[in-house]
Amino acid sequence: MSSTEWGAAIAVAALLAGSAAFLLRRAGRRRLEAERAERLARLFSAAEEQILDRDFPRWRALPAGLRQAHAGTTRVLMEEKNYEPCGGLAEVTEEMKLVIAAQAAILLVGHDSHRFLPHLKSILVYPGGFRDLGSRRFGIDEERRGVLQGESWETGSVVLSWESVVAGGRCSDDGINVVIHEIAHQLDQYNSIADGVPKLAGPADYARWSEVLGRGYRELVEQSKIDEDEPFLDPYGATHPCEFFAVLSEAFVETPGELLAEHPDLYGELASFYGLDPAAWDQ
Repeated sequence: MSSTEWGAAIAVAALLAGSAAFLLRRAGRRRLEAERAERLARLFSAAEEQILDRDFPRWRALPAGLRQAHAGTTRVLMEEKNYEPCGGLAEVTEEMKLVIAAQAAILLVGHDSHRFLPHLKSILVYPGGFRDLGSRRFGIDEERRGVLQGESWETGSVVLSWESVVAGGRCSDDGINVVIHEIAHQLDQYNSIADGVPKLAGPADYARWSEVLGRGYRELVEQSKIDEDEPFLDPYGATHPCEFFAVLSEAFVETPGELLAEHPDLYGELASFYGLDPAAWDQ
């Protein structure tokens, strides 16, 4: 075989290999799409509803039009994310996955662009409060961080205390929910930066977000310096703009009527971003 014929044979082989790889990738995508469609079509079973009624009763407030989306999104988060037991926890059971995923999904059902948390790869679960030696945010050293109940890493992981997951889910009207808090951080960290600004639709949205949430953050910082009446929003939100967004997201889901009454501009921004109106759920 001449060098010219040899070169042509190599080119043909490379072309065939590339075509085969393309077909395999396309078949894989179609299979994954079919599997996701099946997950999205499944409602909660009666047994799952009983678990959620006990450990996350807030799900019952969802309007009928969002129930299917919530159940399907919960299923996707249960089955497409990697759950890892840590700190002596024997396993992350299907029941635990359900409770975690259902709390996360309630933030996601109104907006397709962030519905399945594409950047989130793994959920690490400790039995209780933890000190973890993994990725760090803001350069905070270990001694200053203390014992944590939840954390979100820019690398695509969320770390949770199961004890806090249950406590936050069962008490769904105090504006404190560790899953919602850390999922809000994941939405904020879509670009690997925790700055309190999630991915928005366009320049006008960024400008309005910066003006409204920036003003709200500065007001909370000032309110937190006063020892008299505690502000409506958790003062922890005054520690950093990213924490302000996370705290605000907790209040948006758990105490939306009060948030709307106290801070209608902040409520409006979150309602636009999440595509939800939870204040109407309780009417």
